[in-house]
Amino acid sequence: MYIPPHFDEPRTEVLHALIADNPFGMLITHGKSGLDANHIPFELHAGEGTHGVLHAHVARANPVWQDVADSDEVLVVFRAGDAYISPTWYPSKHELHKQVPTWNYRVVHAYGRVTIRDDERYVRGLVARLTRTHEASQPRPWKMTDSEPEFIDTLLKAIVGVEIEITRLVGKMKLSQNKEVRDIRGAGNALNESGEHAIGGAMLDFAAIKSAKDGGQ
Repeated sequence: MYIPPHFDEPRTEVLHALIADNPFGMLITHGKSGLDANHIPFELHAGEGTHGVLHAHVARANPVWQDVADSDEVLVVFRAGDAYISPTWYPSKHELHKQVPTWNYRVVHAYGRVTIRDDERYVRGLVARLTRTHEASQPRPWKMTDSEPEFIDTLLKAIVGVEIEITRLVGKMKLSQNKEVRDIRGAGNALNESGEHAIGGAMLDFAAIKSAKDGGQ
């Protein structure tokens, strides 16, 4: 991934937070059948390994778990929002007419070594944790015990665990950091007004930081 210096985000804690907040990732593999991509939710254990460990599961019918071998290198891409940026949102455009459209986004690439976990205990624990996490906001959270044990057992046998030890994290935060503070604010406010809060809010946060560094402009 091409990353100009002003868009680079090297801080592990920031990248871990983006993964935790945007856990639906794209698992990219290059196994016996060639390149493949699968879209699945992940659970990050930030304290495991050197850079964290990702846990997920796939359907047993999905060939990916047999297409890769333990310790194969894989890539998981996590997207944390994207938005089109109109040059009309930059105040400087109306003075100098030297701005063009662009697209802003936040993305994390997690490289790692995969291990297939085809065991019931691993899968059961993973599904239970994912359920607790993603049901927590519901008025009446669903629990695995809401269904008959035999039904849950049958479903668990139909999935296979995937564990990925992260070996390298790469983050790109394209938030118009190469623009003037007033232009970052202008575009950030326009995005927020249109409901694009993920990128709009991140741009305004960066504008505040840059303004403070530049002496409060």
